[in-house]
Amino acid sequence: MDKPMTYKGYSAKIEYSDKEECLIGRISNIEHSITFHVDSVKEIRQAFEKAVDAYLEGCAQRNEAPEKPSDNRTVVRVSPALHSVLALVAGRENKSVNTWLAEVVNKKQDKKD
Repeated sequence: MDKPMTYKGYSAKIEYSDKEECLIGRISNIEHSITFHVDSVKEIRQAFEKAVDAYLEGCAQRNEAPEKPSDNRTVVRVSPALHSVLALVAGRENKSVNTWLAEVVNKKQDKKD
């Protein structure tokens, strides 16, 4: 697999939506949820860059510091069987295993607070 699409330090994860019949991109290395949709592969790079620029411009207009892309990775080791279950559950919500796990952990943390 090629390297992920990057722009200004941000990375994009691209998936195909059979339901919407389009490509859906998500900026993958920040907590904010930033998505973009296009109908063809030829449009994806421009839509990704436009989404990043709009995010940065919005932060500047609100006098907020934009979230810095994260290069931090933590490896969680699980059995192949458990990983398969996690992938199925996350896939049902159109999320990656990492995104799904982060949301579950954050929800548990919020309940404790």
